[in-house]
This record gives sequence, structure tokens and C-alpha cells, in this order.
Amino acid sequence: MKNKDHITIAHGSGGVLSRELLDEYVFAAFSNPYIDQKHDGAVVPVDGQLVISTDSFVIDPIFFKGGDIGELSVNGTVNDVAMCGGIPAYLSLSFIIEEGLALADLKKIICSIRKAAERAGVQIVTGDTKVVEKGKGDKIFINTTGVGTLHLKADIRLQRVRPGDRIVINAPVAAHGMAIMSQREGLTFESDIVSDTQNLNKMVEVMLDRFGEEIHLLRDATRGGLAGVLNEVAEDRNIGIHINEEAVPIDSQVAAACELLGIDPLYVANEGVFMAVVSESVAKEVVELLRKEFHQTESGVIGECTESHTGKVVLNSHLGGKRFIYPQIGEQLPRIC
Repeated sequence: MKNKDHITIAHGSGGVLSRELLDEYVFAAFSNPYIDQKHDGAVVPVDGQLVISTDSFVIDPIFFKGGDIGELSVNGTVNDVAMCGGIPAYLSLSFIIEEGLALADLKKIICSIRKAAERAGVQIVTGDTKVVEKGKGDKIFINTTGVGTLHLKADIRLQRVRPGDRIVINAPVAAHGMAIMSQREGLTFESDIVSDTQNLNKMVEVMLDRFGEEIHLLRDATRGGLAGVLNEVAEDRNIGIHINEEAVPIDSQVAAACELLGIDPLYVANEGVFMAVVSESVAKEVVELLRKEFHQTESGVIGECTESHTGKVVLNSHLGGKRFIYPQIGEQLPRIC
């Protein structure tokens, strides 16, 4: 990139600067037999039922404590494929870049994407880059589409959720949303709150290897938080879900920040937390697996599906009372992913 430190409109023209941008930054970072063809698509081997998911990432700020938009764009889509019972293998990667973005920032984002893809075991095989005029975007937006195959033991369907099933989560809630809010609003706390962004596909694959059809449903608790996914399941399946407040893990610093700001942590977005609805018979073993093999030390059974309060989520508080956890109305914190 000759004497250029920032993205210009010419980088999106399809000419010399476009070619230099792709060759120097994209193709060099993700080199593999598929993307090396430099085609608008890719021919890849697939054996089994396809699982596909696509997502767009518009997070503000693009760099945050614990990650950045690049890492998030890989983890978010990989996790969506995994929540379907899929084993992700390939990603497409598309950038919409605002004129003026520093090339050093783009390089940092691409480096994060490469590392996140390596951790998740997926390959970037095709993509696209567009540049928009200054003021017509916000630094950079990323779209990723994930493709994988369905795990041979997976039967992940809402219809399989039934009374008596247990609700398992793998990690403490609300860290990602509070990390974004604290940085965006310039809030300071006694210790840093760091995003929980991580790929979940390896955990899910081993869970399915070990427990197969005893895993009835998987959902990642992103926008709307844990409360959002619990309400979706309760309403769509027309069952009750009872949650024990004391069983829901939350970091003490995150809890303090939520209390200070008057935010219920159950509604705060996560990027490394999933909810598994599993048979009662394997619930404790699932937790043990997550803790011992994947170091998810605060994973646990937080509640169960019931025949009472159908369509509702009930929280059993640590004080002994009960309250309904209703679906969120409106957006608590926009652009967190």
C-alpha cells in the first residue's frame, strides 16, 4: 500500500488499490486452497446435512476490553452454527469499510479474525470488501456466514423440550454488555470488566459426542441476554421455566456495575454464554464435562422446565420469593454485537 495509512474510496473501486488491499491484508492473512483461488465464491467439500448461519456485526466501539469486532464476527457466527448442532467448517467474510479507517486498525482486526478462526477450527474461504464515503458508515461493519455439517448425534429442536428438562449454562452472565457499556460511556470500576466473547463450538461438539440426543435445545444468550432466550423457549414451547437466582453465575464486579446502573443482568447481552436444555438424567454430567474439560468453572444447572406457569419464566429469588421474568421491551444497549 504505497504511502497510504487510511482507507480511501479508491480502495473500493476494483482497481489497483483494491487489489493491493486484498492481496496484502486479506489473502495473505487467510491463505488456504479455497480463498487462494481469488474467486467470488468457493467450492468446498461437504459430507452430511448442511448447517448455515449468517450474521452482521456493527459493534461500537470496534475495539473493547476482551476483544474486537473481528474476533466477535468469527465467534458469533461459529456459535450460531453450533447452537443448531452443527460443526462449523467454513466462513465467508465481508467488510463494509468507511473511508478514513486507519489501515493499522484494519490489520489488527484481520489478525483477530485469523486467530479466532484458528481457535474455532474454521477456514475463511470467500468474501467481499466494500468502501463507503466518510460519514456513510461507522468505521467498519462485518458480515460472516458460517457453513458446517450437522453432528451425527444432534437433534436440536424446540419440540424436544419437555417438562422435567434441566437448564444448564456454561459461564457467568452479563460481562460482554457491561464491558461495552462501561467503555462506551467512559465508566470506571474497581477492576476491569472484560467481554466474555469466545467460540463455543468445541464444547458443543464434545457435549453431543458424549450425550447425543439427551441435549434437546441449545441457544446462545446474546441480545436480550439470558432472560431473552428463556422467554423465547417458554413462549414458543408453551411450557414454564423456573430459574433459581442463586444458581445463575455472575461476576461480582459485573453485578456491582449492573446494580449501580439499575440494569438487570439477566437482560444483558453475552457473547460466550449458552443455554442448554438437557434431560434431567445427564444434567450433572454435562456440568462436570464443561467444568473439567473446558474450564467453565462456573457452569451449572440454573433451573428446569415445568408444567406450571406455561409460557412464563419464573425466578425463585434468593430471598425466598418469586417473580416473573418478562420479555424485554425496547433496546437496553444498542450495537453490542
